[in-house]
Amino acid sequence: MNYKLILILTLAGLAVLFIIQNIAIVEISFLFWTVQMSRALLMFFLVAIGIIIGWFLHSFFNHRTGKTI
Repeated sequence: MNYKLILILTLAGLAVLFIIQNIAIVEISFLFWTVQMSRALLMFFLVAIGIIIGWFLHSFFNHRTGKTI
């Protein structure tokens, strides 16, 4: 059997389980604005922002030291 397919289906199942267990609405307040969203969506946005910041910082430091990828 194709192990990649099994791995993808397992990860997709875990992602669905995570989303189902974290559908509670949380309220986020920052300075003058407030937003409400599900906890799973909030975690997704935080991970995505962290990946983007890490990618930019990695590129910045590689450019600064003269390294090429």
